[in-house]
Amino acid sequence: MIKGLAITPPVLGRICIGRVVEKNGKRVPEKDDQFTITSQVQGKDGWVLHPFDETLRKASLNGKLRSIPVRLLFNDPDLNLRSEYSLFDRGNGRPMCVGNGDVCRRYTPIGMQALPCPSPDVCELARGGFCKPYGRLNVSLADDDELGSFIFRTTGYNSIRTLAARLAYYQGVSGNLLSCLPLQLQLRGKSTTQSHRTPIYYVDLTIRSGMSLEEAIVNARELNEQRKSIGFDQSSLDEAARAGFANGAFEDSEEEIPAIVDEFYSEANQDNAREPQTSRENLSLKEKLEIKAMKPEDAQP
Repeated sequence: MIKGLAITPPVLGRICIGRVVEKNGKRVPEKDDQFTITSQVQGKDGWVLHPFDETLRKASLNGKLRSIPVRLLFNDPDLNLRSEYSLFDRGNGRPMCVGNGDVCRRYTPIGMQALPCPSPDVCELARGGFCKPYGRLNVSLADDDELGSFIFRTTGYNSIRTLAARLAYYQGVSGNLLSCLPLQLQLRGKSTTQSHRTPIYYVDLTIRSGMSLEEAIVNARELNEQRKSIGFDQSSLDEAARAGFANGAFEDSEEEIPAIVDEFYSEANQDNAREPQTSRENLSLKEKLEIKAMKPEDAQP
């Protein structure tokens, strides 16, 4: 295994709740009230839709794709959803600092260092809202490729917090059978005073429609026994994934980073950044007014 290269789940496509469009010469994220499933190929008009998008959309109400049936690859919640604070270099698009609120890995003039991570609210490097929570969830949509996945990326607090809670709860109630549960991604909306009463959308993870939690657990146990009978070793799969993620300092490859920065971290998108809570004593009046005008992070796709 090549050292320094994170080995991540094979990705067949993307799941998103928005897109990047060009406005006034700038590429900016545009919100949406439904899921879109794309391939990993980009055309002149953006990401090319995956065939799953049309199939699931036809079966949905009013053609709005607001739920997607999924299974998880791993029993460990932290392998399915990886989340951290991330700060990207605007010049080259490379990650400068990645931390979990306790420790971080940061590029410095003397190389990569492990340093304390105080979280973006009180970190001087993160001033201006450029450091954000960044989550990646891998899910399986295709029964004929159980180790292939579709990835949902988000910088929204609501999505990250809700998905993390659901994963932990479902792991507990199922007896560590997350990978066997019949689940679905569910799009939800909410309004807050910070969103000026307009709805913002985030992603939840629930039991599939038409099933109770009890029925889903029975289904998971049956699938687990079936897999064991044919020699499917879920524990070894989790261990292999854990070792693969740990093999690199940063998860995203260099070829993926430009698209990620374009969608979530571009300068044109900074008016959607979360208001930093650092001291404002040394800020100019213009800077203070700009910070006051900032909108909540979850308002973006």
